[in-house]
Amino acid sequence: MLGGDRRLLSPAFCSVGLMDVSEALWKVYSCMDPVSLEALLMEDLVTFRHQWGGFLSNFETEIPFLLELSESQAGEPFRSYFSHGMISSHITDNSPCRQPFVLFGSHSTKENLKPGNFIFPSEGHLVRNTGVGGSTAKHMVAQCVSPKGPLACSRTYFFGATHVPYLGYDNETHKKNEQITLLSQIYAAAVEAVLAGIASYVKCSSFTKAKEVAEHGLWMLLDSFNLVQMKAALRSKVSFQIEAVNSLGRIVPLDHEDSADLIKTASMTIYDIPDLQGGRGNLGSIVFSESFLKSDILVRDKDGALTSDSNYIILTSAVPRFMSWLVDENEVKLSEKALNTVKGQESFLGTFLSGGEGSYLCASSQHISPEEGKLYFFTDGLLFVHPNHGSVSISKSHMTSLKFYDGDSSSATAVLLVEYKASLLPHLPLHIITPASCITFTLFPKSQSYRGFYSQVLKTWQGQTEASGATLQLIQEHQLSEDQRRIYLNMKSLYETSSYPNTERWSHPKTISTNLPGLESFLQHLAVSSVSREPVPRPHVPALLQHPETIAASQAQNDKVAINVIIGLPGSHCNDLCDFLVSFQKEYGRWMVYRQPTDGTEEFSKAQFQRFLSSILEAQRHRSARQAVYSRKKMRVLAALEGYADVIDVVQALQTHPDPLVKSSFVIGAVTTCVDPLSCIMEHRFSFPKFLEQCCQGIVSNMVFTSLTSEQRHPALPPVQKLLRSVNPGAAFILAEKGAITRNEDIELVLSESSFSSPQMLRTRYLMYPGWYDGKFVSGPVSPAVARICLWFSRPLEKARFMTRCKAIKSSIKSFPFMGNIYHIVGRVKFSDSEQMVEVCHNTMTNSLSLMPLVEGPTPPPDPRHELRDAGIHQQCALVFTGCSLKEDDLKDWLRLCAKQKPQKKSLRTRRSLSLQEIRNIHVKRHLDPLPEGYFYNGTQFVNFLGEKMDYHPLMDKFIYDYVMEANKEIEKYNRDVEQQDYYDVFGQKL
Repeated sequence: MLGGDRRLLSPAFCSVGLMDVSEALWKVYSCMDPVSLEALLMEDLVTFRHQWGGFLSNFETEIPFLLELSESQAGEPFRSYFSHGMISSHITDNSPCRQPFVLFGSHSTKENLKPGNFIFPSEGHLVRNTGVGGSTAKHMVAQCVSPKGPLACSRTYFFGATHVPYLGYDNETHKKNEQITLLSQIYAAAVEAVLAGIASYVKCSSFTKAKEVAEHGLWMLLDSFNLVQMKAALRSKVSFQIEAVNSLGRIVPLDHEDSADLIKTASMTIYDIPDLQGGRGNLGSIVFSESFLKSDILVRDKDGALTSDSNYIILTSAVPRFMSWLVDENEVKLSEKALNTVKGQESFLGTFLSGGEGSYLCASSQHISPEEGKLYFFTDGLLFVHPNHGSVSISKSHMTSLKFYDGDSSSATAVLLVEYKASLLPHLPLHIITPASCITFTLFPKSQSYRGFYSQVLKTWQGQTEASGATLQLIQEHQLSEDQRRIYLNMKSLYETSSYPNTERWSHPKTISTNLPGLESFLQHLAVSSVSREPVPRPHVPALLQHPETIAASQAQNDKVAINVIIGLPGSHCNDLCDFLVSFQKEYGRWMVYRQPTDGTEEFSKAQFQRFLSSILEAQRHRSARQAVYSRKKMRVLAALEGYADVIDVVQALQTHPDPLVKSSFVIGAVTTCVDPLSCIMEHRFSFPKFLEQCCQGIVSNMVFTSLTSEQRHPALPPVQKLLRSVNPGAAFILAEKGAITRNEDIELVLSESSFSSPQMLRTRYLMYPGWYDGKFVSGPVSPAVARICLWFSRPLEKARFMTRCKAIKSSIKSFPFMGNIYHIVGRVKFSDSEQMVEVCHNTMTNSLSLMPLVEGPTPPPDPRHELRDAGIHQQCALVFTGCSLKEDDLKDWLRLCAKQKPQKKSLRTRRSLSLQEIRNIHVKRHLDPLPEGYFYNGTQFVNFLGEKMDYHPLMDKFIYDYVMEANKEIEKYNRDVEQQDYYDVFGQKL
């Protein structure tokens, strides 16, 4: 069906798929076209990671071939990716952060990192000859740049081990490579510094502050590594940058107005690190960068102060931040020696129990991605073999605790938590060392390592005494720390996605969430921030971000008067439902009913509704003491609004009430929409204006179908229900023929005091109607335009004429653009056959006319604009005509024809005007009159003295003349009487 507001077809921004990310980012990237945005997420994120995978695959070779790898060979995936679709602006761009590069060892100097110096491939710079003095390179720097998008990230990887495996004795004879240790420590400090700088920038949006935080973090970490001398040497060689990048990969200044919503790249480069120990020049440079996206929600505190609630996601975090390859022969031998313990009967780790299958090692840091390798279990420890950085052996003598959690099920993902002593630090790769001193090993269900642990390891470790080292403890979920629980959930998600085909893994939503930590919470945040810049009250923030600690609004609204709103198109039996609820629930409480006056030309009068609420509060203040018992009954307010009003306008009328006390005293309990499936479609599948808006999610909790409910499968009902289910998936469908609800559960839904304020409704409302809380959402015009014209009159109508003309309207309905169509007539009239005022309601689409005696009831406070009516003619009757392109004069003419008409003057008779029958009647009446001389009647004809025969009396002309004269005398008398009497139309105007 067509018609309604575009926002009804928009998503609620709550899922985690790539398409949902695209939709949630739509408003964030206002400068992007749909093609660019799709490329960012579907092509850039997926293809970008594939390029890093292709880059790393070049290093998955035998060590001799790795040493012969050139910068040109290694960087080919990046260059071909960048060249594909590259635009000329990239070539002339002077920024050093927007071109791909791969540089080995000491070749990564500041001079070589200048833009343009690494565009051309370098065949002569190999791993084996780019170290200090032509030795083997100890590291490389690499950067990948998306050719058609803003993504870019750089990494520093190492050729050599950052640890020495524990072999059961003092390893002083096996010193670490000092250059690799130094570079890896500086790189680890740079990684933490960049991440700290990103967090600072997200919080304060100040590059200066972020730079201070990043550099301070760098120096602090270098101090922790005891690199005081190196710290002094690097003071002038550190560069930290944050750059905003648009969809074309062009850098936008941070102070530009468009930069706030763009993806940004934070980078740190430490140039020309000196070889302080060897004194042979410089070791090269360290580079690290990440692309991130921030989200800001403007929050208003209770005192009115505005603050910002921020969140961010590092889009390139799935690219491994730490990687190393064993190239030195001694390092390879040490790693193999540790692995050979599996073959022996007894070793420094005890007896081999089980293992050799895939497992994941996770450090207690969200900055480190899980690393896959082979895990071996021994009686006195365990061994983890990584395909790149070699063996990691952990003896129980180095453990402070050993815990096992299996998800409370023998068929769920299990984790082994190893907390270690400081003595193990030299034997661990640098990047997995964290302040928590804990390593997590993951065992996936149905794997051999999983089954082997349960069958061979668990009982053995549980049966050991403390003398043999840390004993195994089986723990429950509540005993996991926050970081441990996060790791467990992430690995559980990774296991769930491992069953997907390799071609789908990265593009699958769950895999994306696993590879991008915090994606789900970021999307919840972005869904809100991308919709509007309007401030959000702080109490609403947890509901908007779907935090589990969100408190149900009903617990905080008990002291307020609930307003239950019932709305619907004209003819939807909205008022009938209101009357039913009031009569059926008399004992529920004191009812105050607001009805939009039928004699108004506005679909909804915001000012009148606000005056109504003020009058209720004023009446409560002046209630006397003797009414105290009566006042104990809880007061309820029903607002019945039948017309083409947008339901959000009703909500905002309360939110923008000029009296703060009134605003704080009332709360909307539930909003219910009445739907007549036969009168919601203008033509074919074109819905009446505001029909879908009156059913919109986030505001409407219930939809009451007021016709076709008695028929099992009426063809008009399912299509409407299907449409409304897509518009508002969470609304309750209620069947109530002509507003009469038959189930108590449905009545409770309509009269709910808390459904409107539920967290999910609140979140959806902010997404669908940004600025609604402050009354800043503009509902938009009624389209197609609907006129609402009220005619006041004082004269009675003729019931038969009125009913006939109403029934004839449907046959005159025109197709688009519906010019002059009357769809609804409502009001109060008086008919000539009775003194009783009658309430009239005519629905053209269903061709139904209701005439009910008018029952006086409570009315809203008067509108000052209508108080000065002409009281001289006592205008008691009023009809409101609703339709498209209506003209008041045409409606007045239509209404005049429904009343008693002024008699028309009769025309004088002539001989020619007499009919043949009249002439015959005259002859019959006077054919026996005396005949003139010379005529006689023979019984059948009249005969003269000449013998001529006639059918008519010879004086027939005189008879006709006398008849005409007599008739004209009566006509003249009638006409004189008509002229002498005064006749008025329904509006009291003299005819």
